Amino acid sequence: MTSGDPTQPPRRVDRAGIVIAALLAGLAAVLVWDARGLQSTTMYGMGPEAMPVVIACSLALLAIGNFVDALRGNLPARESADPVPVVLILVGLALLIAIIGFGGGFILATSALFVTTSAAFGRRAILVDGVIALVMSTLIYLAFDRLLTLSLPTGPLERLL
Repeated sequence: MTSGDPTQPPRRVDRAGIVIAALLAGLAAVLVWDARGLQSTTMYGMGPEAMPVVIACSLALLAIGNFVDALRGNLPARESADPVPVVLILVGLALLIAIIGFGGGFILATSALFVTTSAAFGRRAILVDGVIALVMSTLIYLAFDRLLTLSLPTGPLERLL
């Protein structure tokens, strides 16, 4: 690209890309710092602290690449975002936490998350999604509870099973 090409707009530093690169680098640093606190019980080889460091190194490489592309202005243009799906998923996560926190149990909590997430993706059949969610959540609960003998949060529906 020549510096005087009138058809190409001059590339500018992408500030949002730099912020994202900084967040990725910060997350990598937190992972490395947290992995240092894990106790290794192995006498040789890698212990449980190895995988967070691998993930942190990958995040650091991603941060570096994102930073370089942001400085060069090579990041693709972002589309305008619709906040409604994000809000619906956040509402679903809040419902999940609240239902479990107030003793509603796994089945109701994950059903609420399923319905709000499907609505966030544009599906408007709330009653059908509710039935699908209840059936799937019940099957998942039974698989974890009976087959794997792992305990999930119990509520009124789980006590009936």
